[in-house]
Amino acid sequence: MRTLRVTALVMLAAVSVSSCAHAVMVEPAADAADPDCAEVMLRLPDEVGGNERRDTTSQATAAWGDPSAAILRCGVEPPGPTTTPCVSVNGVDWLSEEAGDHWLFVTYGREPAVEVLVSNDAVGGQTVITELSGAVAVLEQERECVSVEDATVVDEEGQ
Repeated sequence: MRTLRVTALVMLAAVSVSSCAHAVMVEPAADAADPDCAEVMLRLPDEVGGNERRDTTSQATAAWGDPSAAILRCGVEPPGPTTTPCVSVNGVDWLSEEAGDHWLFVTYGREPAVEVLVSNDAVGGQTVITELSGAVAVLEQERECVSVEDATVVDEEGQ
């Protein structure tokens, strides 16, 4: 999950310089121009966790709150198999990792992937991903998270 931590640092820099009402400076993801990101962006809510949506400086990004309580980027590299904790919210699997005073969530099993950085001081991470999962659900789910405790082992014959 080193990639998540590096991404969080880049996004944290955007949060720290965006505490006024101007557009939030957010680095675009590598695949921000993916047409599927446009579908996600069209479905994003105007408010998340009581925070109003703000303008951002990059394609396929969104931010809520002043200072930013949550920042979303669509088009990040989809994560591969990992042991990072995963939660399923309204049919969308999210990898979750604490990054200092923020939580970083990245969709799992959907391409392009979406990441959301949430400030612990402003809003609960569960609230944010619950309110964003409907928009993200338009991306086709190709894989899903499984836990070792709940995993079913299937042999080649399906038994």
